[in-house]
Amino acid sequence: MKHPGNIEFRQVPEPGPLRDHEVLMRIKRIGICGSDVHVYHGKHPATPYPVVQGHEYSAVAEAVGRLVTRVKPGQMVTARPQLVCGTCGPCRRGQYNTCQHLKVQGFQAPGVAQDLFVVEEDRTVVLDENMTCEQGAMVEPAAVGAHATRRADLKGLNVVVSGAGTIGNLVAQFAKARGAKKVLITDPSTYRLEIAGQCGIDGVWCIREGSLEEGARSFFGKEGFQVGFEAAGVKASLDGLMEQVEKGGSLIILGVYEQNPVVNMYYLGEHELNLYGTMMYRQEDYEAAAELIASGHIITEPLLSRIFPFEEYLQAYQFIEEQGDRTLKVMIRL
Repeated sequence: MKHPGNIEFRQVPEPGPLRDHEVLMRIKRIGICGSDVHVYHGKHPATPYPVVQGHEYSAVAEAVGRLVTRVKPGQMVTARPQLVCGTCGPCRRGQYNTCQHLKVQGFQAPGVAQDLFVVEEDRTVVLDENMTCEQGAMVEPAAVGAHATRRADLKGLNVVVSGAGTIGNLVAQFAKARGAKKVLITDPSTYRLEIAGQCGIDGVWCIREGSLEEGARSFFGKEGFQVGFEAAGVKASLDGLMEQVEKGGSLIILGVYEQNPVVNMYYLGEHELNLYGTMMYRQEDYEAAAELIASGHIITEPLLSRIFPFEEYLQAYQFIEEQGDRTLKVMIRL
C-alpha cells in the first residue's frame, strides 16, 4: 500500500539463500482484518507508508535452512508475524507478545502480500494435512481468541462476549473450548449473530432489540455472568459489561477504540472488578488455534465471506466497505 486507499503492485527479486533456521514459504491465502482496514483508511497510528500488508495467512514451505527441524518442504504452514527483540524486560520473562520494540509484519515491517516470504523457524506452525488453505489463514485471528481466553479463569463460569465480528466469534468459541459454562454473544448485527449460531455459540442477543441487562437475564437467569470480553471497541459496550458483570468479575478488553473511552471508575472500584488487556498471542496460542481448528472444535467456515484474487486486493477493501456488517472474513488468493 503506497498510501491510504492506494495499492500498487511491484515485481521484486526472489529471496536470497536461506539462513540456517529460515523457512521459505509460498503464500496461498491472506486474511484481511480490521487493523488492515484501518491501514487502508490511514487510521492506524503505528503504520508508516509504503507498507506491504498481510499478517494472517497460510502457505506451503518451499525450502528450509540446513538446521531447520520443525518444517519440511511441501508442508502447509503459517507463522506468527511478530518481530521481537528478545532482550527487553517482557521478552526476558516470556511475555514477548508485549515486546518493548515489537514490530508486526504487515504494519511496521513488510508483510506477506507477495508470492514468496521468509520467516524464522521458531515462529512457524505446521498445519494438519487435512486443513484447507482458508482454515490455515484463520489460525492468526483464532490465536487472538486463544490468548484472550487465557487471561482469566473461565472454567464453570458464565461468559458474555460483546461484539460478534470475527474476533468476538472466535473468542466465544474458545471460551466454550476452555470450559465456560454458558456463553452469550451480543451485537447489533443480526447477520453476525446468525453466523455465531452456525459456529455453535450457545446464545446470541441483538443489542438493538434489548439492553445487555435484558439479554443476560434472559439467557443466564439469576446466575448472571462472571466474565466479559469487550470485542466491539465501543464505549457503550464497555460500560454495559462493567455495569452488568457480577461483582468481583473479570473483563478482558480486545476492542480497538478510535477514541480512548472514559472508564467508569465507580464500577471498577466499588464492584472490585478485574480489568485485563490482551495483546495478540504467543507461540502456544498459535499451536492451540491450529490444533482446535483441525479437530473441528473451532469452526471457521461460516466466517468466510468472500475470496478475491491477488490482483483484486483493492476490490476486496471496497467490498468490505460496501458490505459493512454483512461481511466477516475476506481473503486474498494467491
